[in-house]
Amino acid sequence: MGQMPRYFKSLSSLSPLSLRTITETERRNCECARPPFPRLTPHSASLLDRLGPSHPLRRTLIPAVPERDGAAGERVDPLGEEAHMPLPGLVHTYPEKVLWLATSRCAVYCRYCTRRRRVGKDGDDALEDGPRLRWLKSQTGIRDVLVSGGDPLVLADERLDGLLGSIRAVNHIRTLRVGSKIPAVLPERITPGLCRLLRRHRAWLSLHFVHPDELSPETCGALDRLADAGVPMIAQTVLLRGVNDSAPVLTELFYRLLECRVKPYYLLQCDPAIGTASFRTPVRRGIELIRSLHGRIAGPAIPQFVVDAPGGGGKIPLLSDDPLEPCDGGWTLRNFEGKEFRVSEAGRPDSSDRSD
Repeated sequence: MGQMPRYFKSLSSLSPLSLRTITETERRNCECARPPFPRLTPHSASLLDRLGPSHPLRRTLIPAVPERDGAAGERVDPLGEEAHMPLPGLVHTYPEKVLWLATSRCAVYCRYCTRRRRVGKDGDDALEDGPRLRWLKSQTGIRDVLVSGGDPLVLADERLDGLLGSIRAVNHIRTLRVGSKIPAVLPERITPGLCRLLRRHRAWLSLHFVHPDELSPETCGALDRLADAGVPMIAQTVLLRGVNDSAPVLTELFYRLLECRVKPYYLLQCDPAIGTASFRTPVRRGIELIRSLHGRIAGPAIPQFVVDAPGGGGKIPLLSDDPLEPCDGGWTLRNFEGKEFRVSEAGRPDSSDRSD
């Protein structure tokens, strides 16, 4: 790929034709945002301008509230990833899966990001692959690698090709996934060469969409290029208060994804990272929405609703008919190992994180 398109990294870098409606409140919130200024692409800035200042997508990229202080139950590392790193840049929470953090950079900085403690820093980009590859080869029980970050698709083709090829060369790796929001925010990055690269390494794309209006003509074109090249795609959607926490919005999003040959896979409870309280919905709301979707849309368009257990407990699927066990103003959930975790009704872990 040629030179990567430029990004807007500060309010002063925005062109006169982009985000002309920045308010004084938004300016103040940007000054104390976590991570620093909401990184934008020309495509995302143009999309927000077209949608208008009151569109809910705006607050997912431009902070609508101060983010400096955390609410009760919020944590710097809400999923306990740092405690499950056998080596820097590897997260090993599940017996047969590993998360490979390829970069700390993203094309945009989502305001509800669970990994905001790392995003925008240079740590993961500076890590060498060798030690992680040697560890991966020694762990013969691992079958699945999810390459994430940051967003791996901000990497140059040569770097991405080498990384995916090295992981694929490990004999016991059966599936390789790449997590990305690039088609939604930088669709021109999805070039024929990148599509061939992903197909060559038999990589699945796990894409990030939160609202049907992200599926612009440019984004749909990028998804068509990927699908036509034979790249399998699934989507994960974070449930966000005031953005997509309604059945009509989710119905439209999931149908449009399916039309673009992307399988809606996860509807995720928003993780309690510091500064994200304004986005979180009650856990019960996610279950209600999934229940209502079963009566509205086709089965392939319905994702799983999951809560990430605090402290590294992994994803806990909640079905529409699952009975929730009340516990101290929240709920007791059990993960794949049968361990219990307490989550408040607002979707936050309680002060003890887990009961053993």
